[in-house]
Amino acid sequence: KEVIFRMPNRKAESVVRCLNILERRYGKLFRKVFKTITVDNGSEFFDFDGLEKSSFRGKRVRVYYCHPYTSSERGSNERLNREIRRLIPKGSDLSKFTDEEIKAVEDWVNAYPREIFDYATSAEQYAEQIAALA
Repeated sequence: KEVIFRMPNRKAESVVRCLNILERRYGKLFRKVFKTITVDNGSEFFDFDGLEKSSFRGKRVRVYYCHPYTSSERGSNERLNREIRRLIPKGSDLSKFTDEEIKAVEDWVNAYPREIFDYATSAEQYAEQIAALA
């Protein structure tokens, strides 16, 4: 399942804040759902300790950085970006989109059948995996 956050800026503290929100939303399941996170080398990901450190205690997730200019190391993320850009073109001013519009994009992406899932949706795969973890 894809989760889209609108961030106020491209600063590291904003990324950490979004991860904190996500961790609180998932609670104890967070560490089971998010075993690792792979990020690019953008300055918004420079707070390595903040990304890995749990809001509660200990380490929340293992963070890996891909090699510079190697988007192929984050293939599923690049695919997601391509899907989002079908509805929100690259370079769009996201402040002009409402929260409801951003949520509609997230819902559309999660309802889109994917070949990698034998034409199931991300939402269906997510529900199946969460049920297995519970």
